[in-house]
Amino acid sequence: MKNSRNPINNEPPSPRIAVQNMQSYSAPLEGRRNLLRLDFNENTLGPSPKVIEVIKKFSSEEIAIYPEYSDLLDLITKTINISRSKSILNTNQIGLFNGVDAAINAIFHSYGDSRDKLLTTIPTFGYYSPCAAMRGMEVMAIPYKTGSFEFPFNLISNYLKEHTPKLLIICNPNNPTGTMLDPSKIIELAKISPKTLVIIDEVYEAFLGQSVIPIINFNDTKNIIILRSLSKTAGLAGLRIGFAIGNSQVIDHIKSVTGPYDINSFAVAAAYASLSDASHTKRYVEEVIKAREWIKNKLIYHDIRYHIDAGNYFLIWPKKETKLVENLLKKSGILVRNMSGKYLIDKSLRVSIGTLEQMKFFWEVFEKIETKNQSKT
Repeated sequence: MKNSRNPINNEPPSPRIAVQNMQSYSAPLEGRRNLLRLDFNENTLGPSPKVIEVIKKFSSEEIAIYPEYSDLLDLITKTINISRSKSILNTNQIGLFNGVDAAINAIFHSYGDSRDKLLTTIPTFGYYSPCAAMRGMEVMAIPYKTGSFEFPFNLISNYLKEHTPKLLIICNPNNPTGTMLDPSKIIELAKISPKTLVIIDEVYEAFLGQSVIPIINFNDTKNIIILRSLSKTAGLAGLRIGFAIGNSQVIDHIKSVTGPYDINSFAVAAAYASLSDASHTKRYVEEVIKAREWIKNKLIYHDIRYHIDAGNYFLIWPKKETKLVENLLKKSGILVRNMSGKYLIDKSLRVSIGTLEQMKFFWEVFEKIETKNQSKT
């Protein structure tokens, strides 16, 4: 007798509806070695020699045992407290994460819920919206001002007063526009809506020179959390180390959704060595700022449309087709990020700023591309 039952369905279970409907954040993962990496705002020279030294000395026991974090937390706390004029931070006000991306994800995981609202700006770092979407949150993205890319302070503050979103996230300085918002204005926004968790992504703070950290008291303003990384300045992007600073209760909630050993021992040791050699990072940042002024002057002199502000990157609108220029730069060994199709910055390239020598090489290649085969007038 034949089996009259329906055939077995071998399809796996479906993910949550929010995950099915979301658009994931994607970035190039391969083929970036041995090129001048001006596409993802990384440190273009590499970490302190002390980092390399400590990793080379790793013993088999250090690899075999679970990582420990207390010494690194102590050093981070001490480093941050040097800049503070308000109350001294404690280690329980700092959370360590497997890169700032993991910290962002953990914040959304612990605070974002279905139908909650995320308030942010546009254009900005592309990972915020997928983190909101996978929790079923509604996203309100307010544009920077056309042309000047000025922060839309009045629109943001009015939205906070009228809607009390669960989360407000500000990249400061903003990626990709470089827009900077004065730290006192950030605290003003947080006080408008105490029930909104205000996340300040300060991964590019060193190239700005301004931060909320020196002026905030986390016991008075409990709804601000600040994100920092050692990827952009210290050259540790490949090891993934980031941290969040805020009120201890908020930090506890965020840490509660992460694993106990999310950060590996190599990253811990590298971060400790890097923070112990602050002069190396300082020299690199100073070199980038000097190169930023140099390339800005070149763009002005040659009448190239551009936007440079506070980050280690700038936007440039080539006179030739954007994709063509991107491809020709890559053929010469230079990677840049194509911003075509993105709101307010369509047909631009985002170019990371490295050392002065690297920017001179970029300009030499870019200028040849822009002027080659141009008809004489």
